[in-house]
Amino acid sequence: MLGCGGGGVGLRYRLTLATGLVECLCFAGVVFGWASLVFVLKTDGYFTDLCVNLTTGPNSTVETDCSGQDEQFSLVFTVTSFMNNFLTLPNGFIFDRFGTMATRLLGICLYTTGTLMVAFSSSALSMLLFPALSFIAVGGILFLITNIQVGNLFGSHRSTIITLYNGAFDSSSAVFLIIKVMYEGGVSLRSSFLILSVCSVIHLLRTFFLMPNTHIPYPLPEGFTYGVSPGKSNSYNVEEIEKTREMGMTSEGEGPAETDDMPLQPDDGQQSEDSGKVASFRSCVQSWFFLWHLVWLSVMQLRHYLFIGTLNPMLNRLADNDSALVSQYTNAFAFTQLCGVLCAPWNGLIMDRHKGKPLAPGETDKEADLRSSSLSLFLTSLQCLLFSICASSPLLPLQYLTFILQVLNRSFLYGGNAAFISIAFPGVHFGKLYGLVMSLSAVVSLLQYPCFALVKGALGGDPFYVNIALTLLTLLAFIHPINIFYHCRKLTNQREDMAGGAAITLAEAKM
Repeated sequence: MLGCGGGGVGLRYRLTLATGLVECLCFAGVVFGWASLVFVLKTDGYFTDLCVNLTTGPNSTVETDCSGQDEQFSLVFTVTSFMNNFLTLPNGFIFDRFGTMATRLLGICLYTTGTLMVAFSSSALSMLLFPALSFIAVGGILFLITNIQVGNLFGSHRSTIITLYNGAFDSSSAVFLIIKVMYEGGVSLRSSFLILSVCSVIHLLRTFFLMPNTHIPYPLPEGFTYGVSPGKSNSYNVEEIEKTREMGMTSEGEGPAETDDMPLQPDDGQQSEDSGKVASFRSCVQSWFFLWHLVWLSVMQLRHYLFIGTLNPMLNRLADNDSALVSQYTNAFAFTQLCGVLCAPWNGLIMDRHKGKPLAPGETDKEADLRSSSLSLFLTSLQCLLFSICASSPLLPLQYLTFILQVLNRSFLYGGNAAFISIAFPGVHFGKLYGLVMSLSAVVSLLQYPCFALVKGALGGDPFYVNIALTLLTLLAFIHPINIFYHCRKLTNQREDMAGGAAITLAEAKM
């Protein structure tokens, strides 16, 4: 039930949920509003030294070629998105090892440093954008990682809240649109980023008063408290709770251990010899579920990163360098990002749709969660395919539909990613597994820069063939949900065979 516990505890849970939503919505994923910020940075003259004057035509008309400037901005976003994901691995280890408070303090330091660097940068110090945006991105993902566990406070709505936070993370990219609008209204870039820096006080207050020192366990112990409280706070060990839950389920005979914490081991799903132990981190990484989940995330994330990083030059090409038209479409793209927080919970509802319904005989909660997740993962893959097809079209008005599909798919993608990891693997490894899958997908995302260079060079600025190749690549994402579907069907057939065998034995005994 939403808001479990006593009155004071329930109020604290709700306040934690609400403030975490604000934190993710206003700060965590602002770097993905890059297209809006580029518009401001170009106006302020960042990387203008890379623009060259070209003499063309019979009348010796002088035109300015700023493709070098666009390439440098694309490189900034490539480095930023890579750091955002790749450093999630060590950050995940920090979260699992040192807990919430240490992780959040690190995130606050990085985020504040990044915003101050942008505030005091200038066209002469354009290179500061590389470390500054990377610090903001890494600090923001740390906010998200520490907030995802808030879903554990609301058991039956766990996946919905996880996806809600990821949707808020996506929607926060609209903050750079607000900065762009304020800039056009006379507010300098420096003032806007100084305001973001001062807001770090909010993050500190929330860290000390509304977040645990270590972790929020799942399932949640009764009367669980955290933060500064006049009463005595409880101390919980997440690993011990996971181990107790695993042993309890095994002793009750609720099904093979592999359907709970080890969904699909390298030995094709055979039960562990010591089913009383929580699955090791290594066994989780070597599972087929982790491998196909990594492919699922990587191919779709590459498609999104290349689209965001090249949006400004793409709009310039389709709008024939009409700056007013480019600004109009940039604003439309940024406005659609606000809808991420509205789209993401639908994915959570899909994953939680079985909650409250009776389980099949012998079926575990984990297996039921996996079965529900297959539909979510399939819909996410389908959305990405449609988004990629629209993004490949050279029709400018069609890009409005592309923007809608992009924000819908992105909100499903990252929410589904976090929710699936929390469902399929032990909670004690969540930070490490989340960090590892994000880091490995970041290596794949580096392909966006060679793709951009290929479009600029060999393809003469026309990205059509690259877009077609990426669209075909997204078809790999469908393997993951299909694999889960057949895995769950296999478990169902095994239970039915066992039940049938038991019925025959009982009938023979009665003869």
